[in-house]
Amino acid sequence: MCLKVVSMSFDVPRVSREVEASLATPALLVWPDRIEANIRRMIEIAGGTDRLRPHCKTHKMRQVAEMLVAAGITHHKAATVVEADMLCSAGAEDVVLAGNPVGPALTDFMSVVQRYPSVTFAITADAGPVIRQVAADCAAAETVVGVMLDLDVGLHRTGVLPDSAIAQQLYQLIEQLPGVRPAGLHIYDGHQHQTDYEERRDAVQQAWQPVAQLLERMQAAQLPVPELLCGGTPSFPVYAEMSQPEIRMSPGTCTLHDVGYGRTCPDLVFDVAAAVATRVVSSAVPGQLTLDVGHKAIAGDPPAGGRVWFAELPDAKATIHNEEHLTVESAKAGNYVVGDLLMALPIHVCPSVALHHKANVIRDGEVADHWLIHRHRDLADGTP
Repeated sequence: MCLKVVSMSFDVPRVSREVEASLATPALLVWPDRIEANIRRMIEIAGGTDRLRPHCKTHKMRQVAEMLVAAGITHHKAATVVEADMLCSAGAEDVVLAGNPVGPALTDFMSVVQRYPSVTFAITADAGPVIRQVAADCAAAETVVGVMLDLDVGLHRTGVLPDSAIAQQLYQLIEQLPGVRPAGLHIYDGHQHQTDYEERRDAVQQAWQPVAQLLERMQAAQLPVPELLCGGTPSFPVYAEMSQPEIRMSPGTCTLHDVGYGRTCPDLVFDVAAAVATRVVSSAVPGQLTLDVGHKAIAGDPPAGGRVWFAELPDAKATIHNEEHLTVESAKAGNYVVGDLLMALPIHVCPSVALHHKANVIRDGEVADHWLIHRHRDLADGTP
């Protein structure tokens, strides 16, 4: 595969003057035509819809999931039970819940499993007690859920090492217990986001070697491994080059895209499809603007000073970012007055979306709809 690398500028289409005047800021905005274009590019890179299991944790919107389903993508991935429920309501046919479901999350998950009997479900897990509890709950409910063994390929957040003895032991446990079935391996490498694509590919392929060795041992033990769920947005083009038919890729951020991945991984040619509208609330200090886009509207996980980008103010330097406000210095600050609207492009869009309860849907410069962000324990009943 030869990935096209381009020099990208980050911007979003302007909204009408009427929308500018009426928007209560800060407000999340999304552009569905750009989301649809991103989905098409995702499919093109992956080499087909059946090789994809997109992660919904970026957008958390039923309507975006419906776009993916309409494009022919039936396999999906969620980080929370609320997201899994939302995916089912959008028509997903096969859903993986990433992570050990523990406490009330397992109870909620079992409710979703029973609510959607036609959907194929699986979880990822890395602990024997979790696998046993899921198996017991499923057996009691007279249903079967798949379990993917979660592998640690270098992120060191969850998962067992592929070259450890416990890896095969846990997978054998999955095969032995009633109520669960072996669903494959979960291989997430969120630490691989090298700017140079060749370096990223080399790093991913190096981390793949112990996984390949584990697969050989499982094959020798006649353990079924129906799916290898691999990667996130930066690494999914690497897995797309691999010929192994069991591989499914799990990009997520690229549905909305953001400035962070656009800068870090320039080979990912997607359109920024989300922004947070913000207003100038003070311009009293020369050369400085204070905006109403604080921690409640833009994620605070990137380093301070690098959380948003403004196409209108490319030289803007963030000096203060607190709960309600963002203060920036810019040579163009004098061009703006209190009340002016700017578009803040998140450096990290995923946690920024999670701060909002709805998105303003922009078509032809107008607010055409509002889409709920499914982020709380209220299941897919439309309740914010």
